[in-house]
Amino acid sequence: MRTSILKSLKPDIIVEMLDMAVPFENWNKVLERADMLYQCVQSIYEERQEYQSKGVPAPHIHIERPLVYYYGFSHLMRGMAHQKMGQVDQARACVDQYGNLGWMEDLDEVGIQVVQEFKHKAQVNRYALEIEAGREQLLEEFVNFLMEHPEECLVGLKVITEAAVRHRWQIDRVLHVFEDQIQGDSREMDSSNNDHMYHYCYQRALYEQWMGRPQEAVEFILQAIRLADKLGMDRYFIRCTALLESLREEATAEQIGRYRVMLEEMK
Repeated sequence: MRTSILKSLKPDIIVEMLDMAVPFENWNKVLERADMLYQCVQSIYEERQEYQSKGVPAPHIHIERPLVYYYGFSHLMRGMAHQKMGQVDQARACVDQYGNLGWMEDLDEVGIQVVQEFKHKAQVNRYALEIEAGREQLLEEFVNFLMEHPEECLVGLKVITEAAVRHRWQIDRVLHVFEDQIQGDSREMDSSNNDHMYHYCYQRALYEQWMGRPQEAVEFILQAIRLADKLGMDRYFIRCTALLESLREEATAEQIGRYRVMLEEMK
């Protein structure tokens, strides 16, 4: 991308574009915009370094966060896209990049904090990558990590449950360990974790179905439907209703009644 075009771009706007692209799961578009963000911040950084070498102040560019944040976010989004596309090696390379941002010069206190935050995200996502790839031997280590970092519990359980469905692992013991934590999260839902909770509930429904507990599966899919409605994601809603309909014959009359009431309320 030409330097003249890069200078006209605003990092915060590209971040917003990425945030909007992710829910639609268009991973090629996410890769494209992540690369755009990286090139944009690289251009800003190189210009700052050039002016600094000349001993003159660089032109002011308004950004809402430290420059290092945009480096980290571009690699994070690129890694997510590669992971969702099943490109594990490329995803691992991205995790290494946003996990090691301390190379940037002139980091202030806020910038150093950003570096540490991305280092932590990288630690979580390294586990997620390996668990999703089927490395069951890391499961206990990941569980111990989540117990030490309860703020990551919901995201971690979403990863573990999805892997259990894919690789046919029995994880009842793990789910029991975090039962109280998840119930607490479900009582304190807000917009920041609705999406994670939706994916957890949907995957948990699939897990319960596989384990031969259809009524438990229905309970989780009803939660997922409610969350899909809150998120305003029609695709999620359609996916949930299709799963519930496949379980209808094994659901209780009371569960079907709640399902009908829920649909009426959402009209």
